[in-house]
Amino acid sequence: MCGITGFTGMHPAAPVLLNGLSRLEYRGYDSAGIAVLNGNAIHIEKVSGRIAKLYEKTEGGKTVPGTIGIGHTRWATHGAPTDFNAHPHLSNDGRFAVVHNGIIENYLALREELIAEDYIFHSETDTEVIVHLLEKYYTGDIKAAVMKTASRLEGSYALGILCTDAPDTLFAVREASPLILGIGVGEQYFSSDVTALISLTKNVIYLEDGEIACLTPDHVTVYDCTGKEITKPISRVTWNVEAAEKGGYEHFMLKEIMEQPAAVKAALTSRIQGEKIRLDDFELPAEILRSFHKIIITACGSAYYAGCSGRYAIEKLCHLPVEVELASELRYADPLVDTHTLVLVISQSGETADSIAALKECRARGATIIGIVNVVGSTIANLADYTLYTRAGPEIAVATTKGFTTQLAVLYLIALSFAEKLRSISPEVYSSLLWELKQVPKYIQQSIDMNYQLPTLSRRYSSRSLFFIGRNTDYAVALEGALKMKEISYLHAESYAAGELKHGTIALIENGQPVIAVCCNEALADKTLSNVVEVKARGAKVLALAFHGNSRIISQADDVIFIPRISTIFSPILAVVPLQLLAYYAAKAHNCDIDKPKNLAKSVTVE
Repeated sequence: MCGITGFTGMHPAAPVLLNGLSRLEYRGYDSAGIAVLNGNAIHIEKVSGRIAKLYEKTEGGKTVPGTIGIGHTRWATHGAPTDFNAHPHLSNDGRFAVVHNGIIENYLALREELIAEDYIFHSETDTEVIVHLLEKYYTGDIKAAVMKTASRLEGSYALGILCTDAPDTLFAVREASPLILGIGVGEQYFSSDVTALISLTKNVIYLEDGEIACLTPDHVTVYDCTGKEITKPISRVTWNVEAAEKGGYEHFMLKEIMEQPAAVKAALTSRIQGEKIRLDDFELPAEILRSFHKIIITACGSAYYAGCSGRYAIEKLCHLPVEVELASELRYADPLVDTHTLVLVISQSGETADSIAALKECRARGATIIGIVNVVGSTIANLADYTLYTRAGPEIAVATTKGFTTQLAVLYLIALSFAEKLRSISPEVYSSLLWELKQVPKYIQQSIDMNYQLPTLSRRYSSRSLFFIGRNTDYAVALEGALKMKEISYLHAESYAAGELKHGTIALIENGQPVIAVCCNEALADKTLSNVVEVKARGAKVLALAFHGNSRIISQADDVIFIPRISTIFSPILAVVPLQLLAYYAAKAHNCDIDKPKNLAKSVTVE
């Protein structure tokens, strides 16, 4: 959601800014702009629409000279996606320019205060109050003005600030929104996402809440919220720019679907040593695990659905009650959480605003927190007591695929590791399940290879609203399958617990209605098969998803997608992959913008 970038060095800034913004496109945006300081004047160019228009308007940056600047991709929250509302914003005196990712919650009060003091606003955005506050508080000390301005802001923000009185200096500020510094030689950078930096440098500093950075071509200085200089560690990015390119695939989403066998293998392999699971740099001993009376999994979107699938594995293997809560609900729910509660917070980016708020609420009540994230140094990783990285690598498409399956892989590791420590399963069952888990990357590849007919099936089943049904673990898969279809094809798709059909939803079934029936939970196979028969009797057209060799489902469904046979608790990680491909091909058939679906953002850093 929004993206910012900044550069100070010895060569033209505009091309660097435009390239960085291009690498942030996947986050979702509806306008873009850059501000470059040249001499004693700030030159701003901004457009509504795609970055390609900004490239064209500036001739690739040639018409915006200068060696220091800031850039922004905006996803509209306050005000329509217009040129006026696009960032950067300029102060009335022309001295300051600002880009901002986040939401200023008290902007209305600040706006009224500033208007009363004769400051003129040119946009409807919450961001513009920031640049006018900088002008108001500036008396010759830029850092002091930045600190005073930040003290007046309530909400979330990552700021990039340019000032004509400091011709080679950028300021960057973070509060509840990601901001990363790139460390170069004779040039320095910042961005809201490491993806924008990896073609420039592998050395980065992750800012934390309340911190302010001052960047000149030769040096980076970081201060805490009191203005005291602090020392920050420099981290090394381990993947390269090629990992964030399409690699010959038509879309990032297809590339990332095809990368899932390797991504899941990366999530599993180093953590399975012989017959033991090693959860990175932490181990919770049995006595601590026994102190937990329940586990809460909290997340948003696809990560929430990963939690729904993981819940079944943890409960079945560990014999511990598991609640799965939407983070946007948990943060306001006055939850029954205490020191005997273990909370798993799942987020691909590690910057999901609602999940961070839920984490803080549960931690304040004494819970132990495990963060499951993909991005090293992210907010959730820093706030959690323990962190497990999914190791999915960069995920560029807005709709998650390998992010989801690697989250599941980590949840399965947790379930098996805890069960072995708690002795809630026998050594024989543990060994058998661990062996199966090792096979999952190979089985995911088979799930892709054996369903070559998915492009044809997508056209057959995506002509109208779709219903997804399933029971237990299959229902969790159906939830994610329906979300994928909605996200990228813009088709109405709903998931229903198959056992609830007769409680109202079967009234929606009519002749020709497409129904995707997930039938991989063998303990409930007869029940789900009965639901397939019920909807077929009312005219539905059924596409079933089942284990290879399930002859009974072939006799009832119109078409069948197969996956390799595996234990039920692991079946979601295989079953979801053909549904991702089904959604992909449906979106392609409808000429949708697959990697950047309308109205969506990769990292939801505001409420």
